[in-house]
Amino acid sequence: MRVGRPRRVSSHVLAAQLALVIGVTALVSGLFLAPLSDQLDRQAMRRALAIAQTTAARPELAAQLTAAAHAADRPTARGPLQTEAERVRRATGAEYVVIMDERGIRWSHPSPSALGHHVSTDPGEVLAGHDVTQIDEGTLGRSARGKVPLRDPDGRVVGAVSVGIDYANVREGLLALVPKLLMYAGGALAAGALAAYLLARRLRRRTHALAFSDISALLAEREAMLHGLAEGVVALDSGGRVRLVNDEAQRLLGLGPEALGRPVTEALGPGRTADVLTGRVTGRDLVTVRGTRVLVANRMPTADGGAVATLRDRTELERLGRELEGTRGLLDALRAQDHEHANRLHTLLGLLELGLYEEAAQFVTDALGVHRATAEEVTERVHDPLVSALLVGKSAVAAERGVALRLAPHSLLPDRLVDPGGLVTVVGNLVDNALDAAAGSADPAVEVELRGQDDRTVVLAVRDTGPGVPPEHRELVFEEGWSTKAAGPAADGPAHRGLGLALIRRFAQRAGGEVRVGTSPEGGAEFRVVLPEALVSDTGQRATEPARTGARA
Repeated sequence: MRVGRPRRVSSHVLAAQLALVIGVTALVSGLFLAPLSDQLDRQAMRRALAIAQTTAARPELAAQLTAAAHAADRPTARGPLQTEAERVRRATGAEYVVIMDERGIRWSHPSPSALGHHVSTDPGEVLAGHDVTQIDEGTLGRSARGKVPLRDPDGRVVGAVSVGIDYANVREGLLALVPKLLMYAGGALAAGALAAYLLARRLRRRTHALAFSDISALLAEREAMLHGLAEGVVALDSGGRVRLVNDEAQRLLGLGPEALGRPVTEALGPGRTADVLTGRVTGRDLVTVRGTRVLVANRMPTADGGAVATLRDRTELERLGRELEGTRGLLDALRAQDHEHANRLHTLLGLLELGLYEEAAQFVTDALGVHRATAEEVTERVHDPLVSALLVGKSAVAAERGVALRLAPHSLLPDRLVDPGGLVTVVGNLVDNALDAAAGSADPAVEVELRGQDDRTVVLAVRDTGPGVPPEHRELVFEEGWSTKAAGPAADGPAHRGLGLALIRRFAQRAGGEVRVGTSPEGGAEFRVVLPEALVSDTGQRATEPARTGARA
């Protein structure tokens, strides 16, 4: 055992509860004894008064006292008043029964030597005709007293009867009740101590026998760790309410401190992110889109029915992945062109070796013409260099896969794009999906329509000859994680699929547009994207041209 080891939380709680139980028991006992003492005093005084009233009610006492006073007799130990008073005292167990005349002279007393003397306390009130009860000190010590006036048949006060009950008897009655009270208090104290002990044991198990200082240190460490993590952490209770959101999770999810205590579906709104956090969508490394961010989420249930979810930002990684996909597409296009170029060179070499020079010249002319025609067709209708270069490269990839990639006849896209890179991502994603869908069909083909509309709007449509999208799946295809493609390798498995169309919809919605899926004339799928405000106004562009010309001059 270490010296000075802090006491456990359970020990602190047990000590506090025991002190509370003992204090409450002592307080209740004191509150019980205080009125009990007063009640016993009143009971003793009422008993003394009752004895005095019963004694004074005997008519012969008033007659004997009046006769003795008129005859100028002196009180004696054998007088009738003394004899009667002693009989009543012995019969009732009183400490004394004193009969006094109207001057306050005793005619009876347990001690004969006190006969003929004035009473020790003021008899004025009782001789005035009033009953008196009190606790007072007299010649026989402290006693509970009851005094009653003694009246003759005419109702005139001729004396008084005073009865005293030994106060020691009253105190003994009170002390006799104390053991019972202590027994009951002890039983209550034992029950309270047992309950406190059981509660302390349970608390010890729940707190893992930690001390208060350990809990404070753990809390400080937890706060520092949670808010210092580069990953977002969201903790939910058993009711699905948010009970903790660290700084990174607030940034990734766009939440504030007001989210605490609210259901996660209310704080985030309906969608895949809320479904992942609540556990309606299960799995590891689940990909979801929140605003402009691509997140990877993992959820771990807790013993109390809640859960802790971690969130990683894959936005930059996803962007780099898209760029890598574009680079791969370009490499595939170059590889396809290299393969095609090698085949043409072999053909040309064979023609030259055979001495077919005119045929060789014609072959070169035709080959250059086809390639030039494809590039010229794209650049004539798509004036933006990034988008046109993408389509030229995709046409080579499509040709290698045996799919015809063509532009719709009425396609015309001016070189006034606000975000060329964004449109390149949308076009590349949709064309790749269309090539995958069309490959293997009877006459595989993909048609791309790109045109400006209303001076500011861009309309994009990609049609294929694949199997199409069933009506019941036309909304599901835009959800994060939903995909019809077979699972790839672990790093590119189903958890990482189904993002392309979701990101396209988010891109279109941020631009104020929309994405719809339908059926193409060839029976496959048609994805139509409308992007308002995607073009710089033609009027505004023309207004800036003179200034630019003047600046160059």
